[in-house]
Amino acid sequence: MATDAAISVRDLQKSYKALHVLRGVDFDVARGSIFALLGSNGAGKTTVVNILSTLLKGDAGTASVNGFDVATEAAHVRESISLTGQFAAVDEILSGRENLVLVARLRHLKNPGSVADDLLDRFSLTEAAGRKVSTYSGGMRRRLDIAMSLIGNPPLIFLDEPTTGLDPEARIEVWQAIKELARSGTTVLLTTQYLDEAEQLADRIAILHEGRIIVNGSLAELKQLLPPVEVEYVEKQPTLEDVFLALVGRNGKDAKPAMATVAAQTPPAQTPSAQTPSATPPAQTTKEFR
Repeated sequence: MATDAAISVRDLQKSYKALHVLRGVDFDVARGSIFALLGSNGAGKTTVVNILSTLLKGDAGTASVNGFDVATEAAHVRESISLTGQFAAVDEILSGRENLVLVARLRHLKNPGSVADDLLDRFSLTEAAGRKVSTYSGGMRRRLDIAMSLIGNPPLIFLDEPTTGLDPEARIEVWQAIKELARSGTTVLLTTQYLDEAEQLADRIAILHEGRIIVNGSLAELKQLLPPVEVEYVEKQPTLEDVFLALVGRNGKDAKPAMATVAAQTPPAQTPSAQTPSATPPAQTTKEFR
């Protein structure tokens, strides 16, 4: 195993009777980085996270987290990580601040109120600190959930599909929170089925397919696996919208009177001269990527 890695996995396997979920998974996660485990539903992403967080035992292979073996040193692993599942685990009856204070007290931290206030400020939730979580938006709940996971300053956090079910605005809020984690030195293992999420966040991306890692690298390295895009110029005929806007103008105030009168009369049977306005907009050229 790579001893300097925050996570190191070798030949990890897991089956449920005849169903082979993991068929020999291998990867390393560098400290302080964001590592995205990308795959479709049922690919085995959550199974990997559950094994690495000691919630599930693998059938074969080895894995270490923060230098601790997940099979033989499970207690040390749990002390050094935090796990945020697919759905926000917050108490909706309590306020945002009360949720944070509760977790800080459960972790026997000194000054739980100060810990809560620092995290509320870090995740831009100070103004909503006294409101019940039931009034929070999806993005605010998810940010609070991640903030609760950071109480105790774990060096590594697992985020299992953190933006599932969120609207685009809420997803961006969560992305910003995850980027802030990496900037502060926290190692993040992120599972997702969203390609744009992995592209936006990850330092390295591994694609899990049918129980195996089929590719692992940076975004630039993955893009090199495909040939360069060829650009072809294809003539595009004007649409009715193009004709309308050319005659009327985009705001209705810059219409071309000389062109507008063409539609009301039959054009003379002669070759238009250079001074004769044409009612037909010129053919346009556009780029098409294939």
